[in-house]
Amino acid sequence: MLTATYAQNTVIIMTLREATEGTEYIIRDIRTDDEELNAFLFSLGCYSGEAITVVSHKRGGCVVSVKDARYSIDNQLAEAIII
Repeated sequence: MLTATYAQNTVIIMTLREATEGTEYIIRDIRTDDEELNAFLFSLGCYSGEAITVVSHKRGGCVVSVKDARYSIDNQLAEAIII
């Protein structure tokens, strides 16, 4: 979990990998420089402002629910999704 301080306000920056199972979060940002990956995530409905829930954590990644669909994503991708 990362923290950032802006004008005396501390903001907790958490990735999807650190999310609690069963809790709905709002995607704040997708941190990747790969345009194809950004386009792929967008096609799944995974973009800033969208709700996302971690259904379960697995050793190599996690299962997430976005827009009534479930997807398995790896840990590297889960680290790029800021909630």
